[in-house]
Parts: sequence; C-alpha cells; structure tokens
Amino acid sequence: MKPVEFNTRFKPADDTFVIGKSLAMITPPVGQDYWLFRVKLFKDQAIIGFPKFGTIGIGFAIEDEDWNTNPPYGYSPEQIYSHIKANKKYDEISKDACIEAIKLVIKHSKAFMSKDEPKPHRKLNRVAC
Repeated sequence: MKPVEFNTRFKPADDTFVIGKSLAMITPPVGQDYWLFRVKLFKDQAIIGFPKFGTIGIGFAIEDEDWNTNPPYGYSPEQIYSHIKANKKYDEISKDACIEAIKLVIKHSKAFMSKDEPKPHRKLNRVAC
C-alpha cells in the first residue's frame, strides 16, 4: 500500500464570492499542486483530494483529458474511478492501485471534513464583488 502524503503548504483558492445577497462559487484552480492529500502512483501521477465546492474532490493530479471529472469523496471508490479513469496516463497504473489510492483519500477526506476545529483551508474564501 502506498503512503498518503499531506500538503502542509496548501493555500485555499478564492473560489467563493458574495455578489449582493448571493453567494457564488467557481471551480478552484485545480492543478497538480492544488491538493490536501495525495497517493503517488507512478511517475508524475497521483490520486489527490482537494477542496472543491465546499467538499473534497478526488481525481488525478495530472489530467490531460478533462479537469472537471473529479467527483466528491462521498462517491464509492468504483464510481470515482469510473469518472477519472480517462485521465490515467500510464498503463503501469492498475485499476486496483487506483481503487486502493481512492479508498485512502476517501478515508482522509472523511476525517478532514468531520473535524470540528476551524482550519484555514476549510474556511470559505469570500470575496465581495
């Protein structure tokens, strides 16, 4: 089993805006360095968990096909894999390795989201427009 890495230098994006009396959310700047936890699989690819729309999205760190296929951690590992498998770059990464990595990221996502104490990267970044 591969280890889970934690991004201690993570900085949340300004992805939530107040517009009048409304709250608007936009997709954060998802990329290979925008993650809270990850499990490296092969070369430059890893399964990552990252803040997205008030939850934790799960996907590949390097995505050539579609950056918008990252479902929330509440999906089953198989559902998540089904959504993100198009972004698997290397034949050396097996489905089983992905499922195991997804399970680890789900586990840490659940623990992270259930914490009662405030965390800087769990707060909504609200910017008035």
